Amino acid sequence: MLQGAQEVRKMYDFHVWANQTMLTHLRKLGEDIYRQEVQSVFRTVAQAMAHIYIVDAGWLDMMSGKSMHEAMADSRVLTPEVESKTMQEIEVMYAELADRFQAFLRSQEDLGRTIVLDNPYAGVRDTSLAEMILQVVNHGTYHRGNVTAMLRQMGHASVMTEYALFWYAG
Repeated sequence: MLQGAQEVRKMYDFHVWANQTMLTHLRKLGEDIYRQEVQSVFRTVAQAMAHIYIVDAGWLDMMSGKSMHEAMADSRVLTPEVESKTMQEIEVMYAELADRFQAFLRSQEDLGRTIVLDNPYAGVRDTSLAEMILQVVNHGTYHRGNVTAMLRQMGHASVMTEYALFWYAG
């Protein structure tokens, strides 16, 4: 059971580990599989991995004071650039974003602090930093599941990125 800031930070550490685990697996499969088109939620695994990255970056921007409207506009601009990156390039980008995220988390004494989110699809809501971090983790888990299904559809196994496995990984 998550009870405090330490556990929320640990969930973010899990998210970083799970993304890296998936990226390592994808690298072994190769750039062709990363770019292969399939009939799925995303056209390619590259698009799915870019989406996770872009949304993570957007949430960090919002936690840092940017409005949701600004963060969403930035993500629309960033999407084609991130989708065009090679696996090696996106892996570096993920690592740099995780460093920025973790520096932000270290600078926050109160993850219960709330921010007003004005979501154009759902309305205005006070949302704690902790909730936002858990949203980032949940969103990544959801879309890594999409990647797993896409790989299976292409005839390849995925890799386990479950939280329970993370307990034993480090």
